[in-house]
Amino acid sequence: MFKEFKAFVNQGNAMDLAVGVIIGVAFGKIVNSVVTDIITPVLSLALGRVDFNNMFVQLSGPEAANLEDARKAGAVIAYGSFINNIIEFVIVAFSIFLVVKQINRWRGDTR
Repeated sequence: MFKEFKAFVNQGNAMDLAVGVIIGVAFGKIVNSVVTDIITPVLSLALGRVDFNNMFVQLSGPEAANLEDARKAGAVIAYGSFINNIIEFVIVAFSIFLVVKQINRWRGDTR
C-alpha cells in the first residue's frame, strides 16, 4: 500500500494539485489584504467614509456600537463583511480568468 501511495504522490497530477493548493492559499491571503487594506478603504472614502466592517443588522441582544460587540450580544446579519467577501471573490475570479487566458495564449489556444 505504501508503494501505491508513493506512486500516486509522485504522479504529476497529485504534485500539481498540491502546488496549486499552496499557491492558492497564499494568493488568497494577498487578495484578502488587497480588498481589506486597499480597495475597501478607497471605496469607503468614495461613499462618504462608510465602514463596511461595521455594517450589520442586529437581530437580538442589546444594541451594540460595532460588529464585534453585536456578535457577542446575539444574532447578527453582517452584510458589510458579506460585501467585502463579494469584492474579494470578484478579484480572485478575475485574476484566475486572466491567468487561464494567458496560459491558453502560451499553449496556442485562442478561445
